[in-house]
Amino acid sequence: MAEKSILITGCSSGIGHDAALGLRARGWRVFASCRKPADCERMKELGFESPRIDYQDNASIEAGLAEVLAATGGTLDALFNNGAFAVPGAVEDLPTDGLRDVFEANFFGWHELTKRVLPVMRAQGHGRVINNSSILGFIPARWRGAYVSTKYALEGLTDVLRIEMRDTPIKIILIEPGPITSKIRENAVPHFERWIDWENSPRAAQYDRLKKRLYHSDGPDVFELPAAAVTKKLIQALEAKNPKPRYFVTTPTYLMGAMRRLLPSRKLDWLTAKS
Repeated sequence: MAEKSILITGCSSGIGHDAALGLRARGWRVFASCRKPADCERMKELGFESPRIDYQDNASIEAGLAEVLAATGGTLDALFNNGAFAVPGAVEDLPTDGLRDVFEANFFGWHELTKRVLPVMRAQGHGRVINNSSILGFIPARWRGAYVSTKYALEGLTDVLRIEMRDTPIKIILIEPGPITSKIRENAVPHFERWIDWENSPRAAQYDRLKKRLYHSDGPDVFELPAAAVTKKLIQALEAKNPKPRYFVTTPTYLMGAMRRLLPSRKLDWLTAKS
């Protein structure tokens, strides 16, 4: 079998980093992109081709994909959209500009890159676009309004794209992790400090628990799995002859998926408000 190629975003750590290592071990040609040049250099030291792609910078998306296509001769078998960040805080404390900022990185940039990849896959007659969503793509959680809204939007866009691509050989797939070991909480701190004026919030006293989670680690969450659990589902999505539309990862994702179908909204609100 000819070597297959995949572009993965957000490879500096966590899910993207593990996916890059795991797919390379299976014989894929991995383009392990990162947002920061220093992280790209680090991935190159590990032997990866690592174009810089920052979802908030359309020029980097264009240049990064062009670098990939120049290296492959104009083909790309798969795209794994993965890079994202969170702006934790109450919705009423979230400035609209902060919401726009996170949507650029978690949603609009994904759409821009995907739109540029689809013509390549149409021309070659095959391809797979896999979007890394979250349990928060279908279940809400307090203090996570910005992140939840981007993932809800991503799920809707991906579902529509999957339906529209039914008449093509291009497969559109969602992966929906739950608690996975990563740096997303650590990486959220500067965004929290930039956008959330919690001290002047009517909920100031309620921020203690959120700040504790952001600034102090108590170890893994209940049911937390390593990033390799996502890589395992990614491999299935990439290599199955007829991949599923979506792949759950972690016990909470399976449980909440069932509860969302079975429970009325008020019961589900009561349950998620306790988390």
